Amino acid sequence: MRDGVGGSLTRHEGPDVSLDGSSLTLEDVAAVAAGSKTVVLDDAARGRMLRSLAWVTSAAGGEIVDEDGCALPIYGVNTGYGSLARERIAPEQASRISWNLIQSHAAGVGPDLPAAQVRAMMLLRANTLAKGASGCRVELVETLMGMLNAGVVPVVPSRGSCGSSGDLAPLAHLGLVVFIGPDGEDGSGRAWFEGEVLPASQAMRRAGLARRAPGPKEGLAMTNGAQLTTAITALVSHQARGLVLDAEIAAALTWEALRGVRRALHPEVQALRPFPGAITCAANLRTLMAGSTLADGDPDRIQDAYSLRCAPQVIGAVRDALVYASTQVSVELNSVTDNPVILVDEPDRNKAFSAGLFHGEPVGFAADHLKLALTELASLAERRVYRLTTGALSSRLPPLLPKLDKPSMGLMMPQTVAASLVAACRQRAFPNSVDSLPTCEDQEDHVAMSTTAARRADEILQLARKVVAVEILAAARGIRWRLNEAEGSLGVGTQAAYEVIQPCLNGTPSEMLEAIEGKLKDGTLRAEVGAKVALEGGV
Repeated sequence: MRDGVGGSLTRHEGPDVSLDGSSLTLEDVAAVAAGSKTVVLDDAARGRMLRSLAWVTSAAGGEIVDEDGCALPIYGVNTGYGSLARERIAPEQASRISWNLIQSHAAGVGPDLPAAQVRAMMLLRANTLAKGASGCRVELVETLMGMLNAGVVPVVPSRGSCGSSGDLAPLAHLGLVVFIGPDGEDGSGRAWFEGEVLPASQAMRRAGLARRAPGPKEGLAMTNGAQLTTAITALVSHQARGLVLDAEIAAALTWEALRGVRRALHPEVQALRPFPGAITCAANLRTLMAGSTLADGDPDRIQDAYSLRCAPQVIGAVRDALVYASTQVSVELNSVTDNPVILVDEPDRNKAFSAGLFHGEPVGFAADHLKLALTELASLAERRVYRLTTGALSSRLPPLLPKLDKPSMGLMMPQTVAASLVAACRQRAFPNSVDSLPTCEDQEDHVAMSTTAARRADEILQLARKVVAVEILAAARGIRWRLNEAEGSLGVGTQAAYEVIQPCLNGTPSEMLEAIEGKLKDGTLRAEVGAKVALEGGV
């Protein structure tokens, strides 16, 4: 599948991902989003769904009554939604109100989401429904899985969600493709299929998938929950684990180009302040530079500037932030986020419980934390670029690092580019979770703004990767000068990295940066280095 909107799927590889509502992982989400794994429904999940469906069907038919024999009001089953919850709905209108909810909530605007994010959102919606607490039909999950496996990707606008009551607008656009109206009417849904955008009816028909009118509560079941927030944050968390390893490789290359002092990385030193991320980062830097004669190459130097010496503390803190974010997201991947939830084993006559499980705050906090962490990763890398390209700070490397066949302006502009990228990261790093605005006649008087946090976390990830690419370019140019001036050797890991980067060091700065970024994005750099040395904590 292409990284952009739509596109065709890659061939499926590896075993299926079985949806049971409890065991989905970040790796599963990344694989299904990329189209490299298919999806199946667990048999136990199927049974749980049938039990909750039976109760909702009874409630929608007026069979669940109070002591006076009157039908119990069940939110979203025989009542209106949001601030209209006091309105009662007749049994024959249960499907109509679900369809109307999908139609009214499909209000998204702005650029369309990338296909991978939509696929991840679909997977997460299917998994939460498989938990069996939403009262929807098994066929709904089977339709979502069929779309994933066939490559039907709904067109979903990226703007319009506050993250509470979940990602209503984006999920409603998904519903426009999944459902038809109770009288067979079609909505305005569109979807990518086999490389083109089609009306939902055509895309689903060509994929051999049936569309059905929504059952009682299925409008809610489709739209309640922060699945877009979680989908984006899950993909960012997964990719960031690779980028932090790339950033450590970049730091090690810079360390050698600047002839940095490795005493700061001593394991006993790091053990005195035993943050797990710092210990891992220092260990990786030592491993990467093992055998180097460039590092520690200045016998008169006692210690380095913070951008080198404090690398374990900053990159380590990024690592620890990723652990927090990944933990939050992993909980959300396997959670029920519907409202109301159906607890069929409760002795209460009314087994529908209205709660706030849809609120995006837990994942919004994780996305905001990722934004701060990745911005600092980029900021630290840019400071090392500046040091590499500044003659007074680079341990006698040529100012601006021109090519060996000078004269040229060297890497003046790539450093400027890195500075602009870091500024863009900082502009996006404001915590969106504190930016609540009430909606829905003040029924939704505190919202998470988690979707914006997730989108901006993804933007910062892309920007930070480019800054790391600039550092690798500058470090490789600095190393080339060092090796040209005198004999010396790189560490085992940095030598492997330098060899991967060498083919990228020709052309304009833009062309070189694009080539290096490609090695980061597809995992080539860390894979080739990892084949030579054992690094910790990557993906």
